[in-house]
Amino acid sequence: MFRRRSLPWEYGVRNLLRRPTRTVLTLGALATVILLIFVVVGFIRGLERSLAVSGDPSVVLIYSLGAEENIENSAVPARTPALLKASLNGIRQREGVDYISPELYLGTRVQTGAGGQGGLGLIRGVTQTAPLVRRNVRLTEGTWPGPGEIMVGKLVAAKLGCDPANLAIGEEITIEKQAWTISGRFAAGGAAYESEIWCRLPDFQQVLKRQDISVVALTLTPESTAANVVLFCKERTDLELQAVGETEYYASLQQHYKPMRLLAWLVVLLVSGAGVFAGLNMMYGAIAGRIREIATLQAIGYRRRAILLSILQEGALLAAAGSLVAAAVALLFLNGVAVRFTMGAFALRVDAICLLVGCGVGLMLGLLGALPPALKALRMPVAESLKSI
Repeated sequence: MFRRRSLPWEYGVRNLLRRPTRTVLTLGALATVILLIFVVVGFIRGLERSLAVSGDPSVVLIYSLGAEENIENSAVPARTPALLKASLNGIRQREGVDYISPELYLGTRVQTGAGGQGGLGLIRGVTQTAPLVRRNVRLTEGTWPGPGEIMVGKLVAAKLGCDPANLAIGEEITIEKQAWTISGRFAAGGAAYESEIWCRLPDFQQVLKRQDISVVALTLTPESTAANVVLFCKERTDLELQAVGETEYYASLQQHYKPMRLLAWLVVLLVSGAGVFAGLNMMYGAIAGRIREIATLQAIGYRRRAILLSILQEGALLAAAGSLVAAAVALLFLNGVAVRFTMGAFALRVDAICLLVGCGVGLMLGLLGALPPALKALRMPVAESLKSI
């Protein structure tokens, strides 16, 4: 008997259109699963990008030896910047101004709005030299803070969990029982600073009744290296200081959050596995009503391989459509959405890798979901299948 090689491409497309209700429901289920994958992968990519862009290769952080990797617990004398300036060579200068930024960094309760809403905020007291060292920070609205004023990063509202309208220029917020007026807003190219509140260092010291600082950030010339600063801190044991390159510091945070990122990838696998089983359930139901059709195709001369490829084609088409729908929703509504986190806040990032993972998993769901029920239907005897209802 003559065996036909393959079914026409239009056959699979027409099969999807013959059952519009089932097709739409299957498409919606696949798109929902893939969208969940986009959310998780976007979370991972956003966290990684926030830490990656926060470090500057030419910047070195100097803080107390006992603070380990937590700068909030650091306390160094206020004279440390002057001591470093006098003892170190290779600090960048411009028009007689040293690129040295003394900073007081603290996490504390912040209240916003008339109802006193707010949450845990990250406050950084800085001086006029901070923009020289923190080169990715740029003022987007308003002015640099004066006495009793602050400026807020673009993700502060997400970090505090408050209405962004409460952080408009001219509004007041309460930090350490002190009212502060918002004078400006800033962005930092996705860096961790975007979830911080900045104010003048002397004002913050006065409110906290502290004379020390948390960290000294300095920018080195291209000829100098962070190893010189590290060696100086190790030699001057009386100062109890430690130094680390800013890129190395945020790389260590990457390692600190590695278990969480692994857990997120595990969630991707679990969601994918659940999607495969859901796809199996849907495809078993879809193929159960097509057993006579499949047997008829075999009876008129189509090979089992050709029928299998046609069924897989239908699953791939549904999965591709679901992936496109989920990708469109993710790009329009998820990309850039701020997420509150322990280290502050960051934006979900639906980038090329996120799209590749999500769409790849989507296609896998379509193919793996259609394969087992199709093989089961094709193994049944033709005569028995033709009698099925």
